[in-house]
Amino acid sequence: MTRRSQRRALSLFLATSVALTQVTPAAHADPRPAAEAWQQSTSVRLQADGSLSDVLAVSPSDVWAVGQQEIWDVWKNRGTIRHWDGRRWAEVGVRDGTAAGNLRGLAAASSSDVWAVGDGHDGLPYIVHGDAAGFDRVRPQGLRAGDWLGGVDAKSGRVVAVGSREKNGLILTGQGNSWTVQETKEKGALYAVAGGFAVGDTGTEPLIVHNSGGSWKSMPLPAIPGGYLRDVQVDSSKRAVAVGGVYRGPGDITPLALAWNGKRWRELPLPGSEARLYGVTGDGKGRYWMTGYDPARAAEPFMMRCEKSDCETIRGAVKQGRSSVRLQAVTYLAGKGTVWAVGHAVDTADRYTDVVESFAPRTTTQKS
Repeated sequence: MTRRSQRRALSLFLATSVALTQVTPAAHADPRPAAEAWQQSTSVRLQADGSLSDVLAVSPSDVWAVGQQEIWDVWKNRGTIRHWDGRRWAEVGVRDGTAAGNLRGLAAASSSDVWAVGDGHDGLPYIVHGDAAGFDRVRPQGLRAGDWLGGVDAKSGRVVAVGSREKNGLILTGQGNSWTVQETKEKGALYAVAGGFAVGDTGTEPLIVHNSGGSWKSMPLPAIPGGYLRDVQVDSSKRAVAVGGVYRGPGDITPLALAWNGKRWRELPLPGSEARLYGVTGDGKGRYWMTGYDPARAAEPFMMRCEKSDCETIRGAVKQGRSSVRLQAVTYLAGKGTVWAVGHAVDTADRYTDVVESFAPRTTTQKS
């Protein structure tokens, strides 16, 4: 198979794979944005064929992103950590000789307490901890070859990472030298975790588990055959939103969003489309932004914005030379009324380039 054919094959795989278990996913957040939003496209300048998987804003001048470079070579691809200091993006090194593959998830308890998870080239899950001065690999006891990690959440003194082990969801909890590993009773995988909620799917329907009394238990959900979840934004114990899709067959996927009101999960009505939703963030006041990819208008950066049960689509401008843009994660910059979404763009020669798309009210651009 030629390199160009490989790129096309992987592009098709990426477009449908989020509906299946064991798939690489997807990060997390005062004025209300206007209906029209502007879009500015930049890059953290990864090496050729690079993509960003997650983004997290501790503050407008302290933003983190992770992903991978050289995505076409399973042995040579390299995980990367990038930091925005308010002026520019810089690469932050990992003090470890074993090397990370794809890094998928980010979390921070503070600017000096940042965590990232993904794959290691030694066959084990890869977990790193650090700050802008550098990261160190952490090796929790209980993990083994074949385990997979997709998401992480961090609070002071406690870290939770989720993924899968063989056919069941996997939950890793701890910090320092004390860690515990728990498998879910349900088959499937978990892709994201925040505020005591972890989301994923069983292979046939959505899965959400909740930490209650120190143990993780599955929650009752609406019956959605083919449904899956890839990210969750938690504002409080009484308000959260999880996003994903409903897989109905090859190339036939519709977006899915579930809202939590403290008592039950319900499905949010979304604008009709075949968009794939990968990431969600919020302002903590009941407004949410969801990012992904719309195959019907592939070259336009895609986002949905929701408040209560009212959701609308936001589309960025087409940039010359791009054939598609896939936004895999999104974060809210508190105090700016702005969200940053990250992922990758594919050009007309099938080359991948990382992207950082900024969305904000038009009044923001007029002042800048």
